[in-house]
Amino acid sequence: MLGRMNQDVTLHQRRRPPTAQELAGIPWLAALQPAERERAVAALRVGDALVGDHVCRLGRPVTYWFGVVEGLLKMSTDNEQGQTMTFAGLPPGGWFGEGTVVKREPYRYNVRALRKSVVAGLPLETFHWLLDHSIGFNRFVMGQLNERLGQFIGALEIDRMANTDLRVARSLAALFNPVLYPNVGEVLRITQQELAYLVGLSRQRVNEALTTLDAQGAIRVEYGGLRVLDLAALRSGSFAPQGAAAAGRDPKDSTAAPTTAPRRRARRAVPPAPTAAAGPLSG
Repeated sequence: MLGRMNQDVTLHQRRRPPTAQELAGIPWLAALQPAERERAVAALRVGDALVGDHVCRLGRPVTYWFGVVEGLLKMSTDNEQGQTMTFAGLPPGGWFGEGTVVKREPYRYNVRALRKSVVAGLPLETFHWLLDHSIGFNRFVMGQLNERLGQFIGALEIDRMANTDLRVARSLAALFNPVLYPNVGEVLRITQQELAYLVGLSRQRVNEALTTLDAQGAIRVEYGGLRVLDLAALRSGSFAPQGAAAAGRDPKDSTAAPTTAPRRRARRAVPPAPTAAAGPLSG
């Protein structure tokens, strides 16, 4: 009964002052002067988001600048055909929507919780007060805007990739951005199903891609999460996805033409695709 009541209460109605531990996980507070920090801390609120809760809705007016203290969110939008375009996964330490807050415009995307999460919000007017008075805050926001532009360009590229191993690799690399998500570290707590939601693939195909990346030494699948061993390889695609070399393709280019070897001979040279064993990562 209590759980049902909690679900009926909106995220805004569940807001509360942050704890000292939650404040310690907000990266931009360290850039503020004491008086600026005092004003920001007094205005900050956090809310406990349940799975599926909307943090931002397409078309709604902006009221807060949001960040992830704990959990995982997804930023996306749907086109006229009902297809979902994912802009970003938002792990702990990530603050988002600063461009929308700066322009005071309605949201052009949805942000929802993929798991139970703790979300922090800085009110719109406090955000603009800090822009007017804090050099440190301005530098942080400018860094965010610069990184976010590169992230969205990368998201468009990922969405058009035919090679699913590279698609999963680039999506993982985006979640390990040290500027946008400073609290992630080397291990990302994420399930196969959550990663599948972010990448737009089936859980089975994500499992196969993770097995490939693990075998290539780019990541290590651990219980309940992923450890990145070679972030540069994930970003560049410099590993060899299964079947790429045998098919005569450049592993960085899923659209590259096959070699000039006879078609029948090339087909015989490709070994049967292995069956991906279920890894310890579960969703």
